[in-house]
Amino acid sequence: MDVRPLGMSALVVALAGITGSTASARELPGHPDDSPAADVPMAEHPACVVDYTLHATLDPALHTVHGEGTIAWTNVSSQPVSQLWMHLYLNAFKNQSTVFMRAPVGGFRGTTVPKEWGTIDVRKLTWTDGAAEHDLWAKAQLKRGDDEDETDASVPLPRAVAPGETITLSMVWDDKLPSIVERTGFDGSFHMVAQWFPKIAKIEPDGSFAHFPFHHLGEFYADYGKYDVTLDVPEPFLVGATGVVTESRVANGRRVERHVQDDVHDFAWTAWDKFQTRKETIDGVAVSILYPPGYDDHAERELGTIRFALPHYGARYGKYPYPLLTLVHPPASAPEAGGMEYPTLITTGGSSFIPNGVNLIELVTIHEFGHQYFYGLLASHETQWPFQDEGLNSYAEAEAMEAWKGKSSFIDLLGLSIGDSEGHAERARHFAHDDRVAQPAYAFGTGAAYGALVYSRTATILETLRRVYGDRAMQRTMGAYARRFRFKHPVPRDLIETFQREMGNEAGETLRDALFDKGWVDYRVEAMSSHSVHVAAGIFDRDGKRATTPAAPGAPGKYEGWVLVSRRGTLRIPVEVELLSEDGTRARVPWDATTDSIRIPYAGTSALRAAVIDPDERVLLDENSENDFAAAPGHAGGGAPRTLERATYWSELVLGAIAP
Repeated sequence: MDVRPLGMSALVVALAGITGSTASARELPGHPDDSPAADVPMAEHPACVVDYTLHATLDPALHTVHGEGTIAWTNVSSQPVSQLWMHLYLNAFKNQSTVFMRAPVGGFRGTTVPKEWGTIDVRKLTWTDGAAEHDLWAKAQLKRGDDEDETDASVPLPRAVAPGETITLSMVWDDKLPSIVERTGFDGSFHMVAQWFPKIAKIEPDGSFAHFPFHHLGEFYADYGKYDVTLDVPEPFLVGATGVVTESRVANGRRVERHVQDDVHDFAWTAWDKFQTRKETIDGVAVSILYPPGYDDHAERELGTIRFALPHYGARYGKYPYPLLTLVHPPASAPEAGGMEYPTLITTGGSSFIPNGVNLIELVTIHEFGHQYFYGLLASHETQWPFQDEGLNSYAEAEAMEAWKGKSSFIDLLGLSIGDSEGHAERARHFAHDDRVAQPAYAFGTGAAYGALVYSRTATILETLRRVYGDRAMQRTMGAYARRFRFKHPVPRDLIETFQREMGNEAGETLRDALFDKGWVDYRVEAMSSHSVHVAAGIFDRDGKRATTPAAPGAPGKYEGWVLVSRRGTLRIPVEVELLSEDGTRARVPWDATTDSIRIPYAGTSALRAAVIDPDERVLLDENSENDFAAAPGHAGGGAPRTLERATYWSELVLGAIAP
């Protein structure tokens, strides 16, 4: 699940009537071969495990979809398989007793009870094995014990399917779409159709299935394959869907489109009789946008975002491999359909008035496009390890926004300057000690903690590593990870080992500790002193004689002293300490932060005036930036505390836009 184009009304009200211009765009990235990770091998195609051939007919008056089709499935594991597991995720909206509806997700999106419930009913599931046709659905089990959830169905097989064997299933089913709830449903004649067909769970190498009910805070994990889907809708409706249109016709008042796409692991579509549309070829990709009437300015801003994002992400993480990309801007009355991602199709969203300089539209669009990589092309287990999906993508979003819009990547309006990375850091700071980042989506106590830790804390951890170890090192590391594990379903170990290999053991251990052990850090200037250099006074025994040296004024232009700096927490992130002298001289001292504290000696031509830890603000994980600055005794203030536009009010507005 993803960025929600909601919670923006407060920002729009606060800035009502205010207009401005965005920061000028930086130069677009070069050819993808210019990437520091261009030498890392990258798979061109995944193993094809499933082949879906489906036909879907929409009744927009009843909000139903009738489906028929076949699934060709290959047992790519090392073990015989005697039962299948199938996702029936539309049943998440069947009643209030489903796993989805009873989840404790305060502070997150999709908490509204639907006005109309949704269901998926399988009418037929058969397997023709030689001359025998087996009715598989007769023995299917939808429930576990007394649990009312029916989103995770087990299907016993009449015989085991051998490793490497392919079977073909025939099925018929009916969907009743709910009113819009987060990912799917209807609003008037607008229909967003996702999680809509019986889908075989991912088979693991050991022969087990990664099956689970539809959790509110995580859903994606599936095998790659081919989708050949024919959509049948009333003629006035325009369709957006995963995959290339290979056939299209209008007859008898119906519009029929066939969409075909290889190398994907899901299929979603939308249909509405009020869609406006624009098309443009960007970086060799056929980009289409479907949007409501009156939203031409939003459509242009979203297309402008993709003009930047396609070459940028291609250079960072490997070229986008599909020939098309469809953007869907839902109507304002269906905001929960916005901010979601599916292969070759993303939904955006936003209020009707968002002034230039408030980059909400751009941020939502670039986040959703980023999921074509961090989820789409990597296919990590979002329910088990959501930080590998949402967290890495939130980092990529903030990095891309800064590369495009500069330091004021979220807001640059009437002197107000807020970066996307700083917004993530402020949100994450409030939840840093509450829970681990690296855990299943359903293990978080609240949706607010999930959003802050999975999205923002992960992004802040990675952004800190980028600032500390350098942009090129981070580009190399993230690029190597995205290329090496394209189509490979990576696990957290793969990410951490990539950081160790590319950025060094120290960076890899910091990443592991921050993700798995609630790692944290807080630097503090504890004390400082400086004085003029003078001859030491007192009684001294030298060469067998005792002599008294009287006190005397210090030597002009010579000062010495020290600064005591401490580190609290479990993370050991290298940092710089800047010493400021009375005469304006500045000196930086690196500290590896491997000890709890360090006393830094000072020598200069004037007295020590102040000390600043991390003057370039590289360590966004630092819990309290206010104690990173201190003035020497006798120097009141000496400089304003560093706030970095981290005011709580603005961070809350950032939160409502960049993460649910």
